[in-house]
Amino acid sequence: MKRVAAIDCGTNSIRLLISDIDKEKNTAKDVAREMRIVRLGEGVDKTKAFSPRALERTFKAVEEYEKILQKHKVEHLRFVATSATRDALNKAMFIKGIIDRLRVVPEVIAGVEEANLSFEGATRSLRSKHKSPFLIIDLGGGSTELVIGDTTPSGAYSMNVGCVRMTERHTPGGNPTKEQEEAIRNDVRKALASAKEVVDWKTALSVVGVAGTITTVAAHVLKLEKYDPDVLHGTIITAEQISQTAQDFITFSPAQRANLGYMHEGRVEVITAGSIVLDEVMKGIGAKTLIASERDILDGVAWSQVQ
Repeated sequence: MKRVAAIDCGTNSIRLLISDIDKEKNTAKDVAREMRIVRLGEGVDKTKAFSPRALERTFKAVEEYEKILQKHKVEHLRFVATSATRDALNKAMFIKGIIDRLRVVPEVIAGVEEANLSFEGATRSLRSKHKSPFLIIDLGGGSTELVIGDTTPSGAYSMNVGCVRMTERHTPGGNPTKEQEEAIRNDVRKALASAKEVVDWKTALSVVGVAGTITTVAAHVLKLEKYDPDVLHGTIITAEQISQTAQDFITFSPAQRANLGYMHEGRVEVITAGSIVLDEVMKGIGAKTLIASERDILDGVAWSQVQ
């Protein structure tokens, strides 16, 4: 048994998982699972740099995590940073800030490694219930990863379309016009045209969606009164339900989205663009159903420390 911690710092959120992993028994037990929406990638699509406010929010969350790590006496920590950090010209400021607070060097991982870690985290708990090959859709703030494989990935591609990037580029505030909605969909279509050269999604027997945008869409489909990860993990939603959810979020006012019991306040502005991205990806790959997974890159990062 080994107690490890994983931190995933994305464009929209920073998340912590502390897990007791028994490699011999192939089991993992959550000790703590935390999320803070810090919008580290705010403005990065346009400015190519982290703003002082975004760094301040992120470092505050990291300081909170440091206390949790100390409390639970973690043996090993791996910290990964994804899309926004790959794009930011001043990433050195971010890296120094993490080292100062956690005494660990954050790894700025490439999109393909991000996809591989997401695949491992998402499929490990689903392999006994669903047929492979699996296609993983990891819809983040700055990018969306597509990865396909049986027990290990055979193809992966990172697309620069995510809920924060598309919101800032096309629909600040989260209520797009028809023209803005079409602009988001066009960006996704262009990205998919490149992705299909690398990822043969037609061979997939199970499509799995991970990360907060997708689980929030699933929560809307299920009409949950509050966000419940135990209910959401493994739930199956249809392409038609995803399309309807995107249209619902487009028509809801920001106040209406904020009043949804399952909606995290940090997703109110970006969930509409995220749901449009998901809808267009589902259309592009021709998938009829999607399995929502609460297990994702964070779990993959945790398992990577005991392999």
